[in-house]
Amino acid sequence: MLVTGGVRSGKSCHAESLLTGPVTYLAPGPVQDDADWAARIAAHRARRPVDWTTVESHDLVGVLARTDGHVMVDCLGTWLTAVLDERGLWGAPADEITDVIGHVAQETADVLAVRDQGEDTVLVTNEVGLGVVPEHRSGRLFRDLLGLVNQRIAAACDEVHLVIAGRVIRL
Repeated sequence: MLVTGGVRSGKSCHAESLLTGPVTYLAPGPVQDDADWAARIAAHRARRPVDWTTVESHDLVGVLARTDGHVMVDCLGTWLTAVLDERGLWGAPADEITDVIGHVAQETADVLAVRDQGEDTVLVTNEVGLGVVPEHRSGRLFRDLLGLVNQRIAAACDEVHLVIAGRVIRL
């Protein structure tokens, strides 16, 4: 299942409510060293049930392939940022970046397609492209790439939920 929505729309809380029992929570975001980011992570950790296991890794495909049971990934937007950072792709030509990210997104979709073990996988992502065109290249690049990732992942999911202002629309 893919849960999408804007920043602070309630998508993470909704996604968490879809899973019960032991869950592997994959946090694939970039490492940030600032107080605001630390507080955000602490708030997410505090509201998770104690029987959930947290894995912090950018290896989305590997963790999904190796993990049994329920999995929640939060979020594909922070994962994409980490991949672009790790590979130094922010300044690369757009077609080169699209090829790399498209390949990784397809690998992820392939893993999801074979991960049907009777256990739920819930992925959270940010919905992009509903607002103004970003002024800077990095913003436009991120918007375009995350849109591509979201399309590929949604195609591999049984359900997609859109969260707006804390309300859920099943697509």
